[in-house]
Amino acid sequence: MCDPATVILLPSVAMESKILVTGSYGQLGRAVLAEAASRGLAAEGRDLDTIDITDPEAVAAWVGAAHPSAVINCAAYTAVDDCEAHESDAREVNAAAVGHLARACNAGGSTLIQISTDYVFGGTSRRPYREDDPVAPTSAYGRTKLLGEQAAQTAQRHLIIRTAWLYGLGGNHFVGAIQRQIDSGNRLLRVVDDQHGSPTFCDDLAAAVVDLSATEATGVVHVTNTGITSWHGFAVEIVRLLGSDAAVIPVSTEEFPRPAPRPTYSGLDTARCEHLIGRAMPTWRNALARYLEAACAC
Repeated sequence: MCDPATVILLPSVAMESKILVTGSYGQLGRAVLAEAASRGLAAEGRDLDTIDITDPEAVAAWVGAAHPSAVINCAAYTAVDDCEAHESDAREVNAAAVGHLARACNAGGSTLIQISTDYVFGGTSRRPYREDDPVAPTSAYGRTKLLGEQAAQTAQRHLIIRTAWLYGLGGNHFVGAIQRQIDSGNRLLRVVDDQHGSPTFCDDLAAAVVDLSATEATGVVHVTNTGITSWHGFAVEIVRLLGSDAAVIPVSTEEFPRPAPRPTYSGLDTARCEHLIGRAMPTWRNALARYLEAACAC
């Protein structure tokens, strides 16, 4: 995997194909840079130590000097519960900074690709959410990410990619938490069974993001691994693939209260994505098996 702060410039690649990636130390930013490298694309990733995206002058200088074809914004204030107590801070990163990126993209004719979330929906649907379904965030995180979508729409060329339940190499996520519980000797895992969504492997999301960046697509696209499960069902499959004898006990959300409300249902309809990239997204079970194989090989 490439160093996330490294510029990847290959002689055979034209400069106009260069992409910029924010949040390059995060699990998705790393995956996007790795995907770009695997395809021989020129890419530059930065994180907070080299770019403060809440600083409009810094953003304008970086994007202006790079002349990218696209800026992929993987940076976000993602601590969902912390957002409840620090909504103004989350708004700066998740919304105001997106506006800075949009203005910088407009100045140079670049496309802004904004990564958004299932949390913009209310979570009461009985079918996977489509891109044009009404939004109704119930948490500070969801509200600030929705404001980020609105800010991204001020870019003349923009694509908003909603995703959900991310996990990947080098990140803190649910799969890793279950693994740590098992490794510590816990053989009784209590996991919420009344929240449903689509677990998504960052490598699969990154491949779709890079594919989409090469299209003329605009507006909103939903990108997740396919299939719907609960956190409990996800944990059961993790335990099975790890060959553990741990028991996974289903519990309700009420038994594990959190500061931020979680969507009861956040499945996303990926039909538009699959049409645009010309292939089906892998199932969440297939993706999990590949992630665990890759993680064990590290």
